[in-house]
Amino acid sequence: MTRIPRIYEASHLKSGQILQLSPDAANHVGRVLRMQAGAPLVLFNGKGGQYSALIEQSDKKSVQVRIGEFSASECESPLAFHLGQVISRGEKMEFTIQKSVELGVDIITPLFSSRCGVKLTGERLAKKIQQWQSIAIAACEQCGRNRVPQIRPALSLEQWLGEESNELKLNLHPRAQYSVNTLPAPNDGVRLLIGPEGGLSDDEILLARQQGFLDILLGPRVLRTETAALTAITALQCRFGDLA
Repeated sequence: MTRIPRIYEASHLKSGQILQLSPDAANHVGRVLRMQAGAPLVLFNGKGGQYSALIEQSDKKSVQVRIGEFSASECESPLAFHLGQVISRGEKMEFTIQKSVELGVDIITPLFSSRCGVKLTGERLAKKIQQWQSIAIAACEQCGRNRVPQIRPALSLEQWLGEESNELKLNLHPRAQYSVNTLPAPNDGVRLLIGPEGGLSDDEILLARQQGFLDILLGPRVLRTETAALTAITALQCRFGDLA
């Protein structure tokens, strides 16, 4: 059975509407997928649910669709999940964002710490945030999520740690007293801190503790930053979320 492509369209969607897809969506449908008139699509705008659609007209510059029935289907995890990820180099950060979205993370805040090896400011940083948001959207198109996670503006680690929050706050540490299996159930979701490739400094670990973060242990091996993030998210979703 051929899988019907899922396309994010930020516009207001309504059954029976004839819609000109946005340039990004049209480029993906017309240029990348090379879909023609009569082909089916699924559209979602990130506000929940999705619509069936049929392509009315398609070329390399524009795509027009007729929107069909609405479906209230959702596959969001019951565990609200906020990932604070110290920015890693190049494709590692992109990989972490993509897979975190597939695993059910709701919010991702890119962080700068003392050992962060990435230097981004101003326009370059703003463009990178936009790129990461596009990766999150594409991950939703692939995995079936109808609500797009937010990629927040980047913060310093100190700023993020100091934010008011009732979430269960967690930081990976190789000598922690807690494992995922011994954590208390989170009443207001999880806020997970993942450090850089060089690890957090002793001062940063202490600051996290002072701000209410619990040190947790995943196992006996030291994991790379991208491996640590995805392993921790998976373990927490298995314990408190919707992964079996």
